[in-house]
Amino acid sequence: MPPKSTPAQTSAPASTNALQTLWQAYNDQTSNRLKFIDSFLIFLMLSGIVQFLYCVLVTTYPYNAFLAGFSSTVGQFVLTASLRSQVNPENKNEFKEVSPERAFADFALGSIVLHFFVFNFLG
Repeated sequence: MPPKSTPAQTSAPASTNALQTLWQAYNDQTSNRLKFIDSFLIFLMLSGIVQFLYCVLVTTYPYNAFLAGFSSTVGQFVLTASLRSQVNPENKNEFKEVSPERAFADFALGSIVLHFFVFNFLG
């Protein structure tokens, strides 16, 4: 009996196809408000990475300045992630009593308090 032949692979690898499917679903199902918050989260993450790499590769001389900047980035990321989870329409049953306006007011107040402490930490 001759060996069975397999059809030639003409499609892209499974990981590329999965990433394309994920990206397409994200673009189709995510509101512009959440996309804007996600882009700010990516900016905060990249900013924290750059600060950390600068501290590791160049200098740690004003160490309290690095700690203040890095903790500001991490704190703002946490506050923004909380805002995203509260304004996401899919999480309405978890945050029944929180309106989007209330979530943004909490985010703004938390950001002010965070940056007040960061400014005082700079010395």
